[in-house]
Amino acid sequence: MIVFDLKCEVGHVFEAWFGSSGAWEEQRAAGLVACPMCGSAEVGKAVMAPNVGAKGNQVAVPSLPVPAGEAGIPAEAVKAAMAVLADMQAKVLEGSKWVGSAFADKARAMHLGEAPHAPIHGQTSLAEAQALIEEGVPVAPLPLPVVPPEACN
Repeated sequence: MIVFDLKCEVGHVFEAWFGSSGAWEEQRAAGLVACPMCGSAEVGKAVMAPNVGAKGNQVAVPSLPVPAGEAGIPAEAVKAAMAVLADMQAKVLEGSKWVGSAFADKARAMHLGEAPHAPIHGQTSLAEAQALIEEGVPVAPLPLPVVPPEACN
């Protein structure tokens, strides 16, 4: 995966992840990349600032200036949005069975007709998820990380 700092025509800067440089170009050309703040499809690469290491495994993220006339998103709004996403995801997972790291094997077995179809969720590597998608196995990432049922999201 490659992370790009992107910038829309209005000036919003945001991060996006792509499988390769070619995937970025294809998705941008197809109009599939849009600014999450204003929805503009006029998006290009922004000048990337390097991450500056701090002590231990912490990374200091340089703050970006907010363009004149635009206020940053209040922390309360971000927390409220995350709570809504977490609640929606919990409702989606209510009827789904946690299969942990066996997710890829179970999803593939259901796709091939070797196991009965059932709603499942679990964990897998990015490479394995990409392999499932290339094989035509219908999988979708969840908006928030998922942990085993005995742990707390």
